[in-house]
Amino acid sequence: METPTHPDVDMADIALRLFAATIVGVIIGIDREWRGKPVGVRTLGLVSLGSALVCLATVHLSALNNEPDAVSRVVQGVIQGVMAGIGFLGAGAVLRKPDDDGGGVHGLTTAATVWVTAALGIACGLATWRIVALGVVLTLAVLVALLPLDAWFDRRRARQGKKDLSEH
Repeated sequence: METPTHPDVDMADIALRLFAATIVGVIIGIDREWRGKPVGVRTLGLVSLGSALVCLATVHLSALNNEPDAVSRVVQGVIQGVMAGIGFLGAGAVLRKPDDDGGGVHGLTTAATVWVTAALGIACGLATWRIVALGVVLTLAVLVALLPLDAWFDRRRARQGKKDLSEH
């Protein structure tokens, strides 16, 4: 059974917030990619989106309940526990592998995907179905549509690494 929509819930506002969170993460990720850091556009896009999903799901539930303080305390405890626990699970996906530079980090997008999936799970548990649907669409957009951009940065880094090696 879907939770009834509160009259004050504006889906255009929710879409704007989730889209803005994703874009902010992507913009920061572009900066990190440009600088050759291991965390990139997709990873930070997902982390930002996941954070917004958790926040919006909590706000949405509080708006629908007659006792927002009680709900807020319960939801806060659940979200803190789940998100802290999922951070440890995501950390297990991150590996440091030796390469020509002395070490590369692999699995960050996987860890971020685990984290954003946890946020989507919380949103599902709170029955915020439209937020979930939009979150899934944006998550898939980050993972699929931004893959060519991610690959371009990888190729750029590889060319830069070869150039740096030839200068020694």
